[in-house]
Amino acid sequence: MTKKKIKKKKIRRKIKKAKGLKVEKKRLEIQKNNLGGEKVEIKKIKKQPTEKKQYDVNQYVVYPKHGVGKIVSVEKMVIAEIETNCYKVLIPRDKLTLTIPINQQSNLRSISSINQINKCVSILKTKPKIKRTMWSRRAQEYEQKINSGKIYELAEVVKDLNKTSNTIADQSYSERQLFEKAYDRLLSEFEVVLQISPTDVKKKMDKALGRNQNLEE
Repeated sequence: MTKKKIKKKKIRRKIKKAKGLKVEKKRLEIQKNNLGGEKVEIKKIKKQPTEKKQYDVNQYVVYPKHGVGKIVSVEKMVIAEIETNCYKVLIPRDKLTLTIPINQQSNLRSISSINQINKCVSILKTKPKIKRTMWSRRAQEYEQKINSGKIYELAEVVKDLNKTSNTIADQSYSERQLFEKAYDRLLSEFEVVLQISPTDVKKKMDKALGRNQNLEE
């Protein structure tokens, strides 16, 4: 290959390289212009409006759908890109820990007073009121009362579904289930308020209900 041909080849390479650089420069300029009018959005985590918490750590509360629980901590969490303060509530009977945002603390209530517990005992001593309606409708009403979180309504369900004997024929399976659910919820609140053992609470409730103390579990 002659020197003249080698020289021409080098010139062609330089021209090709220069064209490539020019195209790339133009592409970068177009990209820069396109981005020039746009502002890069920086997402910020929004904070939930501050709401004064009504309950403290280690305080007992009642969550309607689960019964008595204990606040074990108050933590910050990000829910749907919003920073939220939440209660961590331990429900011992269900071995469950609930996360309840402070702005939803209206779903909680404080545990009952001694006077309210005494009134519940009085309710348990009264005669059952059985409506003459279909069981399915009554069962729905009992379920609503149990999940209302209202202790007097809970006591009414226990009183109305109470059977003084332990004969299976005296109570259907669904009746027994609802009774035990309401009974356990009431017992757990009695236990916390009265600060006595579950056995002593059970004796107190069964005495008010007129139940045989020797009933099989």
